[in-house]
Amino acid sequence: MRLLGEDQLDDLTLGAAVLGTGGGGNPYLGALLTKQAIRKHGPVELVTVAEVPDDALVVPTAGMGAPTVGIEKLPQGEEPVRALQALQSYLGHPITHTASIEAGGSNSTVPLRVGATLGIPVVDADGMGRAFPEIQMVTPGLYGVSATPMALADEKGNTAIITTIDNHWAERLSRSLTIDMGCVAAIALYPLSGRQLKQAMIPGTISLAEQLGRLIRQTRAEHGDPITAILRRLGGNRLFDGKISDVERRTETGFAKGQARIEGTGPHTGSMLSIRFQNEYLVAVRDGQVVASVPDLIVILDAGTGGPLTTEELRYGFRVTVIAAPCDSRWRTSQGLALVGPRAFGYDLDYTPLIDGEPPRSELVTEGDCALGDE
Repeated sequence: MRLLGEDQLDDLTLGAAVLGTGGGGNPYLGALLTKQAIRKHGPVELVTVAEVPDDALVVPTAGMGAPTVGIEKLPQGEEPVRALQALQSYLGHPITHTASIEAGGSNSTVPLRVGATLGIPVVDADGMGRAFPEIQMVTPGLYGVSATPMALADEKGNTAIITTIDNHWAERLSRSLTIDMGCVAAIALYPLSGRQLKQAMIPGTISLAEQLGRLIRQTRAEHGDPITAILRRLGGNRLFDGKISDVERRTETGFAKGQARIEGTGPHTGSMLSIRFQNEYLVAVRDGQVVASVPDLIVILDAGTGGPLTTEELRYGFRVTVIAAPCDSRWRTSQGLALVGPRAFGYDLDYTPLIDGEPPRSELVTEGDCALGDE
């Protein structure tokens, strides 16, 4: 266990923007709101997965909606707290811990804000190891954990509880509610026992985000190359250097969808890279050939500073470097690829792992005596 205060948040949010692969919500706004909560209520208790009792009730908290709307429609700040409280009232049991459902973007900081406000520990783990756009795209789903009952809250004071027959229906119904709430809402979902948490979530990802941010900051201070430092830490590949020549972006069914075209510079002069995104960067195509795709991480970095760029920040003329890094190995199983592979997003192509990455596995391997779906 350790305490997180304001001093750690800048590093954490910078690193979370790397893991966000373009999505996960605006990290700057998330940091401001979380600093305000810590200033008012005190530091956050961050606990490891091993420190969570098996009989704990853990409920992740997050924001849901289109990132482009989120930077124009500012949150009131208490929405995720009210979502958690609404779900606690429905469950009839005290929620002992909260966690991040995705370690990327501002969703890495939402549970920190909730933990500070309510005085409950935050678990150093998440359900993706990155950011994905849909509710069902989390590792707990691979182990039979239900997304519902789930609570949503908006800035006007509305709350809603939904229960669904499966996690795809949770995505469908919660997305409709989020659109009605103004395309942005706070959510509390995937109630987990401590035992389920230890099997189904990805440990250490909040600390990883903080490490990445600190690495970027320190490398800049030492006049080094932060992009190379990020690649070494994540074990990734440098895909492309270039200048953004065009960005197509639209908000559709609650998602920021589109693509960015990058004209090659330096070693990639004469080539063109296209990045397709749905909140997050999902597929990278260079000169007609797919060079990286989900579930691996695709990250666009400012070529000068090494800072990560979100989908809503992309602009014509930006000089960028595109990198890719391997995902958590569970996403490379047949179950994982069915949930978050390219075809899950409507792209007619199969997943090809990064050259330096671990090859796909045919099935999910569970540990210990806790089978899929067990509580």
